Amino acid sequence: MTNSLYISTIEPKSGKSLIALGILELILRKTTRVGFFRPIIQDPVDNKSDKHIEVILSSFNLQQNYHDSFGLYYSEVNHLMQQEKLDIILDKIITKYKELEKKCDFILCENSDYMGENSAFAFDINVAITKTLGSSLLIVGNGHQKSVEEISISLKIIADSYREKHCKILGIIINKVAQKDIQKLTEHLRNTYQKNNYLFSVIPYNKRLDSPRMREVAEQLQAKVLYGEKRLNNLVFNYLIAAMQMQHAITQLNDNDLVVTPSDRGDVIMGALQAHHSTNYPNLAGILLTTECHLENSIVQLIAGLSHPLPILWVDTYTYPTASRLQTIYSSLEAGDMEKINWSIELFDKYVNLSILEHLIDEIEIDGITPKMFTYNLIQTAKANKRHIVLPEGKDNRILKAVATLTSQDIVDITLLGERNRIERTIQSYGIQLDIDKLNIIDPIKSPKSEQYTQTLYKARKNKGVTLENAKDMLMDVSYFGTMMVYAGDADGMVSGAINTTGNTIRPALQIIKTKPEYKLVSSVFFMCLEDRVLVYGDCAINANPTAEQLAEIAIISAETSQTFGVFPRVALLSYSSGNSGIGEDVERVKQATIVAKKRRPDLLFEGPIQYDAGVDRTVAAQKMPDSKVAGEATVFVFPDLKYRQ
Repeated sequence: MTNSLYISTIEPKSGKSLIALGILELILRKTTRVGFFRPIIQDPVDNKSDKHIEVILSSFNLQQNYHDSFGLYYSEVNHLMQQEKLDIILDKIITKYKELEKKCDFILCENSDYMGENSAFAFDINVAITKTLGSSLLIVGNGHQKSVEEISISLKIIADSYREKHCKILGIIINKVAQKDIQKLTEHLRNTYQKNNYLFSVIPYNKRLDSPRMREVAEQLQAKVLYGEKRLNNLVFNYLIAAMQMQHAITQLNDNDLVVTPSDRGDVIMGALQAHHSTNYPNLAGILLTTECHLENSIVQLIAGLSHPLPILWVDTYTYPTASRLQTIYSSLEAGDMEKINWSIELFDKYVNLSILEHLIDEIEIDGITPKMFTYNLIQTAKANKRHIVLPEGKDNRILKAVATLTSQDIVDITLLGERNRIERTIQSYGIQLDIDKLNIIDPIKSPKSEQYTQTLYKARKNKGVTLENAKDMLMDVSYFGTMMVYAGDADGMVSGAINTTGNTIRPALQIIKTKPEYKLVSSVFFMCLEDRVLVYGDCAINANPTAEQLAEIAIISAETSQTFGVFPRVALLSYSSGNSGIGEDVERVKQATIVAKKRRPDLLFEGPIQYDAGVDRTVAAQKMPDSKVAGEATVFVFPDLKYRQ
């Protein structure tokens, strides 16, 4: 296995953060022993950290700190190079790299940025670092606003140069390519480099990733934010200089425009605000006011009365100098911008041939299942067996953000329950990137299925004293309506609990769908995605003080659920003592539960009573329960009662 991969860009702004995110996402599905390393970084300005490193560390929670993640600052490199001390530079970089290597099975390296005009120097030092570390190279090119011929020429020059230096090239990725050129460039790469067994992939230009947010515009212009601070994450696709009359300017508006106008142009300001809130005009990114003039009081009052105003920025320079400065605005991926980070990973997964990259991690030993592998398996299984899920809490912004992610990746078919207008307002208020016209929204009050569900619910519960009128009232509760959709076969499942209590969520299912015949109770599990593993906790929400028989059933159900979700079940039935060291009613209950569970399911691994530390820690397990097949390796933990779980 190649223990490190070195991302080397042909030129600035090639989008190497996208590539790094995609590769790490792929590798972390196999192991958490992954590192990220930049041999040389820019000197800090105003004590700010390197953005590339911050994005990676915050996105993946790698087992390293910031200072583990780089070798030297540019100033140190320049100082040593002036003294012709390249060997010392490489020694210092190797020292930092080797310290990180102790913690890792794989390290992803990212090249130094081009230093001013001296790209030859940058190339030479990247070659030296790559060869010193023994890394394979992944060449990344920038195809933005370039023809296939231009891309091909620059790529040939850099690839030939690396080969002349005897560097190991693993593959080539060209990023930001015009959609119309994707096929032609892919064919060229195939014809030119397939004989070398290189990875070659082409990623299209993505407007959303390349567009700055209003926050970045404000920071880089040093603009004052007058209104709309909560919506500074709006993306800016284009700048519209509104110097003409508003009736003319309004015809030029496009989605995510930043309207630039002098502060005394009240007609333009009001027109832009009205256009943004009109269904007949595009959604704007914001308004940028110029000149030293101040807003008129009437305009201030109007904006102050808006519940969710557009971001409005102000600079004291004139319009045309400001417009020139806008052309220098750039967007860089930032830590915490999960929307852009997710878009980057989605693009990578869609357009990059993963087979060679997967080969890099084939020999990594997998200990259990990592959180990345767990979530990856869930998504892939869901995509392969696409189901229809009803979400009764459609008005909750967290639910709608989750729906945006699920629908963008085409993981499941979704039905939201709730009032359409209210859901639409929530989407707009929180700036959620979700097309409401593509959503299936059902208002239980207006649903044509209400009568059918009422009759079905009445028949199912009339022996419990439920009248037809009662059934009709019950279906106004979204939890009952969603459950009836599942019961009637109109949905495959329901996910709830963001707003509703556990009781409100499971009560309708218990009354209508009921449990499997072989089970007598309902229990819950939590999937705990820890740093390096996934554990299953059961039951932490429903059964307050289960009997030994019930505890055994909880253990079996938890093990089966764990197995279904790809976590190999080694079940620890917890107590305050391990093995035969404890006495008392609670310990005996766990002992009996373990005996019952083993008898009912001899094919599964159960251990109890056992303390939590003996379940997870191999050293403790070796002392307390050396002959156990579960101790130190447990993946499923069954808590004896709700009090214990606190």
